[in-house]
Amino acid sequence: MSDPRPIGVFDSGLGGLSVAREIRSRLPDESIIYIADSAYVPYGGRPLEEIRERSIVVTGELVKRGAKMIIVACNTASGAAIEQLRARFSLPIVGLEPAVKPAAVSTRAGCIAVLATPATLQTDRFHRLVDQHGEDVRIVKIPCPGYVELVESGKMDDERALEIVREPLMPAIQAGVDRVVLGCTHYPFLRELIRQVLGDGVEILDSGAAVARQVERVLVQHELAAGDPADRSEPGSFTMLTTGDPGRVAPVASGLWGSPLTVGQVV
Repeated sequence: MSDPRPIGVFDSGLGGLSVAREIRSRLPDESIIYIADSAYVPYGGRPLEEIRERSIVVTGELVKRGAKMIIVACNTASGAAIEQLRARFSLPIVGLEPAVKPAAVSTRAGCIAVLATPATLQTDRFHRLVDQHGEDVRIVKIPCPGYVELVESGKMDDERALEIVREPLMPAIQAGVDRVVLGCTHYPFLRELIRQVLGDGVEILDSGAAVARQVERVLVQHELAAGDPADRSEPGSFTMLTTGDPGRVAPVASGLWGSPLTVGQVV
């Protein structure tokens, strides 16, 4: 049996496209519907209760539009709201967590850094993750003001972009870390700028590929997969919506996605 319904993906803005790209690459036959909650971006500086409220509203919209599972493509929303979403909605829900475990396991310096929003760093979910995997390593927690806004602006090639990226990374350089975890889905779009600042000796990790593998496992487990690719004449569709201004969002989203996107509005 096959299930042609779309996978629902959401983020506060466009960062979750980094996760959607990984899902698209691994599961090209799956249709995806993506909602960027751009009217409320970034989530990272908002109270946790507000993040939970927005996560419930946007998930409800995806369910209403026929999603068969939900990907919370936002570390902040995952940390703040994943338990509430699973309690409220009956379909499978996959969240994110920063790649602290593989960084802690592979570090040779015994010191890693986690780049994340202030809200992510405050969540119980993140603290549990650090307690679980950080016993034998030093973990430098770094909030990164300006990173999300930089990606949302689409101006990663601007001459000021490197300076915006550089300043928060100084504690990581001073601590001598050899692993840096990207704890926000916007940050993979800044990977090359981060690499320029840190140098090639520091490995940069994010969760996108691991999430795509988990999505595949959950689809199979719940018998929700789109079916045999041999039975399909074309790949799954990709639908993008925003709670913000589609005219402003579309050009930036197209640049991040790597091909032109039509962006609709959802209220």
